[in-house]
Amino acid sequence: MIRKLASLPATLLATSFVIFGAAYAAPGDPVTFLAGGKDNLSPEHIAAVRAQYHLDDPFVVQYGRWLGDAVTGDLGRSLQYNDQVGDLLAARLPSTLGLVAYSTVLFVVFGVGLGVLAAVRGGRVDAAVVAGTTFATSVPPFVVATALISLFGVQLGWFPVLGGGSLWHLTLPAVTLATGALAIISRVTRQAMIEQRELDHVTVARASGLSERLIVVRHVLRGALGPIVTMCGLVTAGMLAGTVVVETAFGISGVGSLLVHAINTHDFPVTQAVLLLMVAAYITVTTLVELLQPLIDPRTRRAA
Repeated sequence: MIRKLASLPATLLATSFVIFGAAYAAPGDPVTFLAGGKDNLSPEHIAAVRAQYHLDDPFVVQYGRWLGDAVTGDLGRSLQYNDQVGDLLAARLPSTLGLVAYSTVLFVVFGVGLGVLAAVRGGRVDAAVVAGTTFATSVPPFVVATALISLFGVQLGWFPVLGGGSLWHLTLPAVTLATGALAIISRVTRQAMIEQRELDHVTVARASGLSERLIVVRHVLRGALGPIVTMCGLVTAGMLAGTVVVETAFGISGVGSLLVHAINTHDFPVTQAVLLLMVAAYITVTTLVELLQPLIDPRTRRAA
């Protein structure tokens, strides 16, 4: 546990270096972007901009200054909005977190449910679940978003197609974001339960006369929780980056749409901050899942 927690700062440090280096190596003169896209700048204006943003300093010095400010909570000022990046993230983060939380509930409930159903029933039900989840994983999110907007938003008029704020507004975006994740979780659940059903203790429990329902709940599903919970954590951690497409498609003012706008307008401080936030969230969630794994699956603790 100490080793995993100690690796967090090192991983975040390496990630921050890559993110800052990518922005530093971006094509084009940053002075043009920092000066508002004007090309006919006087030498005095160019020198003033370079001095203001310390562009003449070595790369390591610029990175150290940016990292030091980020650690203290100062993520810089947006070039497009002329506002603190931290304030922009604080205003948009609740919408993104609400969307991710809603999507997580959907893919966990329905993904695990379909996986259990396929493993227990078998036959045509299993084949239908496998075929449906295979199709779901092959459809890009923007195609799912377009189909949901066209059917449930425009033709039927059941759900709003733009904006967020309420669960009703977030339903179609959450379904779009959860579709691919639901397919992954159902396949993992199905495979884990099939493997558990073939173990000796399940055979003994069935031979002792326990009902099939108790066997599935107490022995099969309980033994399969380790890989299921691990995959749910990994999928949830990666969902923050997946909101980029969904928020853009549904016009939600979240972190994902902020990143797209920042990239299009060459707003480097916002781009760096959002990417660092996404990576930090992913690393934190995956580390927590690894720490909780021995508590969920005692076999992991015994092996360690």
